[in-house]
Amino acid sequence: MISALGVVQIFAWGSSYYLLGVFAAPIAADTSWSLSWIVGGLSLGLFVAGIASPRLGVAIRKHGGKPILALSSLLLASGLVILATAPVQYAFFAGWVVIGLGMGAGLYDAAFATLGGIYGREARSAITSLTLWGGFASTACWPLSAFLIENIGWRWSCIAYAAIQIGVCLPLILFVLPGQKQIATTSTEPETPLRLSPSENRAYLIIMAITVMAGLAVTIVSVHLLTILQTRGLSMAEAVSLGALIGPAQVSARLIEMASGGRHHPIWTLAAAAGLSALGLILLATGLPFLGTAIFMYGAGNGIFSIARGALPLALFGADRYAPIMGRIARPSLMAQAVAPTIGAVLLTTIGNEFTLAFIALVAIVNLSLVSLLWRSLGPTIR
Repeated sequence: MISALGVVQIFAWGSSYYLLGVFAAPIAADTSWSLSWIVGGLSLGLFVAGIASPRLGVAIRKHGGKPILALSSLLLASGLVILATAPVQYAFFAGWVVIGLGMGAGLYDAAFATLGGIYGREARSAITSLTLWGGFASTACWPLSAFLIENIGWRWSCIAYAAIQIGVCLPLILFVLPGQKQIATTSTEPETPLRLSPSENRAYLIIMAITVMAGLAVTIVSVHLLTILQTRGLSMAEAVSLGALIGPAQVSARLIEMASGGRHHPIWTLAAAAGLSALGLILLATGLPFLGTAIFMYGAGNGIFSIARGALPLALFGADRYAPIMGRIARPSLMAQAVAPTIGAVLLTTIGNEFTLAFIALVAIVNLSLVSLLWRSLGPTIR
């Protein structure tokens, strides 16, 4: 089941979040649309995903993850078809609205909530395994996208990804994932998905703030890292080579987390993620000649943050409330990711490369402070 859901995650990320990494330039060349507006489609999609996530989390708790993930495949396929046939840019944006709904229903937050419903408090190892699959999304889909565009053009490539959603992902969801009757729940009041004590509410708000800070920093780095490195005097080839370290760093850190067997509280994973990310970004901002080390440390921290983001709410709030809580936590994080590329671009053009790096490092330091605050607030509950 994890393998099936892993394949679904690879193509969900590859045909939405990572799509424009390869598609944006060919679309601009073919249509003469502004590249910034084309990339803005992803921001619109993330914004829509954030709006929809809380309701989708409640729906997963009520109906199970299987129908929501199936809906995601249908929405992603429909949005891709709209992109492929869009005659004007407004239709292109409409396609991203539909894809955004599919992202909210099918990316990590929905998948983690689904695993929480199936495995209950034992879902942590499944979440870790799933992030390993998701870590290969860009590795698998960027070369596939380049191959498809070179041979059939970007419009037919969108159709090809839509066909993968319908022909591969949807059957895996329908025939491999368990149905509602197999989803564990001990809740006696499904109509009140969130009932938090004052201490739980404090932890919930801190976790939400942590995901916002992390989403802001990660997305700015993801979109603008190559530009930042080139302003440091590196060639495009050198910048790409250094940027490519992020993927192996993420997978390596996730493998180490998997090898631990989940014997430690997930707050330790979150602390390691925040610490590694902050240290990597501080090294990057100081301009020391250790760019490879800085990027690898940042990538490792980012890699295990995905695990902590899924495992910590499960450990703190339990399986019954997990899906709606994940949906609510996802909203501000996705909205931060939606505006992050624009914030990064404004910073680079107004205060320059060095101060932009300092800003990102400061965000990471604030995030580390929030993790410390959460740690102190949990106190004796950490085992």
